[in-house]
Amino acid sequence: MSDAADDIRAGFCAIVGLPNVGKSTLLNRIVGRHLVAVSSKPQTTRDRIVGVHAIMLPDETPDRAQIAYVDTPGVQDGHGPLRRYMRDAAMMAASDADCVLVVIDATHRSGRTPDRLDQPDAAGLGDASRHKPVIVALNKIDRIPRPDLLPLMEAWANFTPDVVIVPISAQYGDNVDELERAVARKLPVGPRLFPDEMVTDRSPRFIAQEIIREQLYHQLGKELPYACAVLIEQWSDKTKDEIAIGAVIVVERDSQKGIVVGKQGARIREIGIAARQAVGAALGGKTVHLNLFVKVLEEWSRGEAGLRKLGYGEQGS
Repeated sequence: MSDAADDIRAGFCAIVGLPNVGKSTLLNRIVGRHLVAVSSKPQTTRDRIVGVHAIMLPDETPDRAQIAYVDTPGVQDGHGPLRRYMRDAAMMAASDADCVLVVIDATHRSGRTPDRLDQPDAAGLGDASRHKPVIVALNKIDRIPRPDLLPLMEAWANFTPDVVIVPISAQYGDNVDELERAVARKLPVGPRLFPDEMVTDRSPRFIAQEIIREQLYHQLGKELPYACAVLIEQWSDKTKDEIAIGAVIVVERDSQKGIVVGKQGARIREIGIAARQAVGAALGGKTVHLNLFVKVLEEWSRGEAGLRKLGYGEQGS
């Protein structure tokens, strides 16, 4: 049994929303680490990823909170096992959480009001969110005129009873502290869920895998095949400050392999250079030796066996 004097506000908060609204940018901002892949390409996030953050709540009882944020893929309609897997991950996170943080792109005129969540591709997300305590984060306020903000807040005021609306900029950190306090107030009181030093439920291997995949998005842009994945096959801690990684970039066709490798291997070399630096920084400034290979696994995204082979669905790996 826990000592009530040690109780805090502690629980899980699912970060949900449509694709490309800034969910992963927000989680990275909150935990102060490059934890999740971020790009302008929709559905960069494919897995549920937990980031843990503790905050103080001055003049409140309890005066501390430990929030386990669950970043989720953007909800989007579509066919195939990979899209279904991502959609299910978001819905399950919303259903399991103590509260739901709905992130809205305030610059997206056709997707920033509550009626967008009543449309068929997002209706499940809207329903799941309304069954939990809800916080709405109106993101990217640094990019909209101030007169547009008040009507938008008023539009969300009737989304659910007791909804809390916080305008933020995940990119620059505006109002993120206020947002965290709003989330904390929705959580139950009880013992902490994780050790104080814990930041994520994911291993360094998974974080490295995410960051390598992120570099694919940055380097390839519109050329990047949708069904492109990264699998780390070798990991060796050479010293406490030096890691050797062997990673495979998986595509579905030979033509896609050519895009990733580039002329005389130029593209994959550039990806490797950028990924080494980014992975090293994310893992605390370690020196990273990275070998990248490209492999064709035909139609991997269209079957459950292919998804399992590339680790989708294996939490905490």
